[in-house]
Amino acid sequence: MIPPTGAPAFLAAHGWGGATILPLAGDASFRRYFRVVDGTRSAVLMDAPPPHEDPRPFVSIARWLIAKGFSAPAIHAADEAQGLVLLEDFGDDRMREAIDSDPVVTLPLYEAAIDLLVRLRAHPAEGLRPYDLAELQREAALLVEWYCPAVGLGVDTEDYRAAWDLVLGSALTDAPVTVLRDYHAENLMLVGDARTLGLLDFQDALAGHPAYDLVSLLQDARRDVDPGLEEAMLARYAAATGEGDAFLNAYHVLGAQRNAKIIGIFVRLWKRDGKPRYPSMCPRVWSYLERDLSFPALAPVARWFDENIPPELRGDPLAMQA
Repeated sequence: MIPPTGAPAFLAAHGWGGATILPLAGDASFRRYFRVVDGTRSAVLMDAPPPHEDPRPFVSIARWLIAKGFSAPAIHAADEAQGLVLLEDFGDDRMREAIDSDPVVTLPLYEAAIDLLVRLRAHPAEGLRPYDLAELQREAALLVEWYCPAVGLGVDTEDYRAAWDLVLGSALTDAPVTVLRDYHAENLMLVGDARTLGLLDFQDALAGHPAYDLVSLLQDARRDVDPGLEEAMLARYAAATGEGDAFLNAYHVLGAQRNAKIIGIFVRLWKRDGKPRYPSMCPRVWSYLERDLSFPALAPVARWFDENIPPELRGDPLAMQA
């Protein structure tokens, strides 16, 4: 992975001239990341190239999170025109790998992640676009736009939208919080000797229902989360917040919506962006989706799925083409 052309001059202008630029893993977007090493110090260079990406939301939300006492990367420097941002280096210790290498830490790390969301909801969202009905519908539609054609299905898209209209009202709130939207084990870093949870990948944050980030964490598209752990963490959240049945309904409605969206996004990443590793994650997401659809609050949407997508076509769309 070759650093952006303007990186050396940008780094030199901000006191990192001559530093070594090493590639780090990218993500599902156009953003790329590099580790910048200069002697004993290091930082992370984000390359968010215009017009595909805009680094300003990341910078703004990072500063807001830090001001509220959360662990987000400090912004050392930014050149918005080039899409270059120099960030604090949180290291390589992610929640996912920590759990994979030592399952004993699973429960305390998930508890810490739940407690962080309890703290986050205490701060009203500021200056963020609302996670409203139109946005929820647009995202849910990704499944019928990308997944269904990939498995050869022609489906009733008008009834699909109508079914979601009947249930998404419970996923809206009059007291929106900052929804980070990709709050899961691969975006939670263990920072410093205290292994504080550090936040990443929050540039798409919106003002929405607090249940959404719980879904991101507990119905993780990239790793299996045991249903018993999910239940225990929902109980922990409810005990800390006093939330009841209405919140649980919103959780499963947003779970179904998010999982439908992710299935569509994973197929789009394969079909449009040439990233064939994503379809193999679809079966996991389907299992979450079907679990959410079993709840009474999702009955209209569950009925649409029963009438339009047979069980044998709910899985890895790439494997279905073999």
